[in-house]
Amino acid sequence: MRTHILGARVIDPASGLDQVTDLYLQDAKIAAIGTPPAGFVAERQIDAQGLVAAPGLVDLSVALREPGYSRKGNIASETLAAVAGGVTSLCCPPQTRPVLDTPAVAELILDRAREAGHAKVFPIGALSKGLAGEQLAELVALRDAGCVAFGNGLGGFHNNRVLRRALEYAATFDLTVVFHPQDRDLAEGGLAHEGPTASLLGLAGIPESAETVALARDLLLVEQTGVRAHFSQLTSARGAEMIAAAQARGLPVTADVAMYQLILTDEALEGFSSLYHVQPPLRSAADREGLRQAVKAGVIGAIASHHQPHEADAKDAPFGATEPGISGVELLLPLAMTLVQDGLLDLPTLLARLTQGPAEALRLPAGRLTPGVPADLLLFDPQATTLAGETWFSKGANSPFIGHCLPGAVRYTLVDGHIVYQAA
Repeated sequence: MRTHILGARVIDPASGLDQVTDLYLQDAKIAAIGTPPAGFVAERQIDAQGLVAAPGLVDLSVALREPGYSRKGNIASETLAAVAGGVTSLCCPPQTRPVLDTPAVAELILDRAREAGHAKVFPIGALSKGLAGEQLAELVALRDAGCVAFGNGLGGFHNNRVLRRALEYAATFDLTVVFHPQDRDLAEGGLAHEGPTASLLGLAGIPESAETVALARDLLLVEQTGVRAHFSQLTSARGAEMIAAAQARGLPVTADVAMYQLILTDEALEGFSSLYHVQPPLRSAADREGLRQAVKAGVIGAIASHHQPHEADAKDAPFGATEPGISGVELLLPLAMTLVQDGLLDLPTLLARLTQGPAEALRLPAGRLTPGVPADLLLFDPQATTLAGETWFSKGANSPFIGHCLPGAVRYTLVDGHIVYQAA
């Protein structure tokens, strides 16, 4: 459908565009910005005065829970939650049942995503069979089936020789490897950041060194093998400093942070609410500030929801017996807008961390708003507010932000020129 979007503030971080103008959509693509293409006759108009038009958000970690965990969520429910949050492209991690280590599982996910017709889904394949860290998965076959990168989650590899061989193999085929730096032995049994709060509450701690020791090893192996590496879910200021140093040395490394790590600290655990139980854990206020400054500087180029929906029972137990994770994809934009409200980032920089940065990190065909690219875009009101939880599409309501009034509100989300979400 030929669509004319009138009078939006169009922000495209990738091209530096930031002006009030019109958008013209045709044949599922951005046909023109500012001046209509020859012979263009709109079939639909959207009055976007007072709204911001931006590339659809790109989220590098959204657990869709399918196949295998349908009590927690499914592809239809979680991709609908994503577009309600302004996310048009998302990556799903390999922790499914069965594990995403065969082309058949990748094809199932992609088929279900197409049937749902909400956000575009880009699977991240398992780096090792069964995520066991012992044998390499069929990486090339997985790539050919649609996987855009490969990771092993927090489980990692016990054997550094096997990990090195995996990275060498990935480098040979120019594949991107996603690391979740956490030393399994140092983190074992831990529930919270090792510090005063954990001591006060009597919770087993996970030291900062669980991240930095794993990160040091991984960066050395990246340097030796030359593999493209993306470091996901950084939690510590020291970890961000190590990424900055690696980038300064010219290593091909990018990084992301979970949105909630830029807002919360381990002090949130003082009421023992399982809604704050995440892995890796919430860390100190100093760590949060270090992460925020790394996002501002572009060392951390992507902010992700790290959306992990759970059924109510998974969070209804003593803190240590609950499952970690926050359901957050449909609040990604309003939560991110708090960084603008706090004066940390201006709006174009924030949108860069939510669109261009993540798209470039995993080389996704997304995150741009220029003529000729797919018409995946977001229209939102930066002056409005969102009452978190007033509408809720994810099957998991495990969010500590429900009930909070957050800045910014998604009005329209379009994928390939089709309106896939419109606020009531």
